[in-house]
Amino acid sequence: MRKGRPSTTAQRVAMRRAAHQLLDNPKVLDDPLALKIMGRGAAETLSGGSKIADALGAVYIRAFMVVRSRFAEDELARAVGRGTKQYVVLGAGLDTFAYRNPYSDLRVFEVDHPATQAWKRQRLETEGILIPPSVTFAPVDFETQTLADGLRAVGFQLDQPTFFSWLGVTPYLKPDTVLATLRLIVTMSKENAVVFDYAVPRSSLGLLSRAAFDILSNRVAAAGEPFQGFFEPAQLASDLREMGYRHVEDLDGRQMNKLYLSKRTDRLRVGGGLGHLMLARG
Repeated sequence: MRKGRPSTTAQRVAMRRAAHQLLDNPKVLDDPLALKIMGRGAAETLSGGSKIADALGAVYIRAFMVVRSRFAEDELARAVGRGTKQYVVLGAGLDTFAYRNPYSDLRVFEVDHPATQAWKRQRLETEGILIPPSVTFAPVDFETQTLADGLRAVGFQLDQPTFFSWLGVTPYLKPDTVLATLRLIVTMSKENAVVFDYAVPRSSLGLLSRAAFDILSNRVAAAGEPFQGFFEPAQLASDLREMGYRHVEDLDGRQMNKLYLSKRTDRLRVGGGLGHLMLARG
């Protein structure tokens, strides 16, 4: 991310979630605020056709982004059913869950870089999206402070069971940083759970997936947000269990399609094998 500017990746992800609301039926992620937070021109842009909406590769990416959000919200619902009352959205970007939160006792903490978070708050104000009292913003610059310090500063109860979502972030971080954060989450409370996505190494991909990876990698690097972190699924699962997570569940594209997209008649599918989803619970 370029210094002092909001994340370009966060903008692209938000546009793809908005495209899903407009172009795909039935919806995997029903988010009535996804278009609104992008502004009045978003619907016109998407309706008129764009690379974000039309190309098959773009459809695959859009499917992955809405499936991962749906999976996280489904697991959050299960966590709330177990009594969890704190939800931390790491790298929140323009995620809208906090503004359509159906759980009266759930406190939502949005963690993001200060520049991206300031941009989001401006978008909320401009589009008239009310910030409920259950939302707490935690601006964290990881170059100068830790996640624990950033959360503690805004009243987060570190020893209380919490559900974390961490979507669209880990590929942009070094592996040691990702593992340290996952270790911190389970160290805070053995009852914590986290859903996150991650990228596998290029060397483990097939020929077509490598081509798709190269295109995407070049694009994010040009935006100042290069890929840095990759994980082999089996080793990552082993690392999580060693940290203290008792339940570890990994989903590849095939499993995501089976879970959320198997009965569709359109082209909406997760493809390419680039991304995995992981649920880890203490």
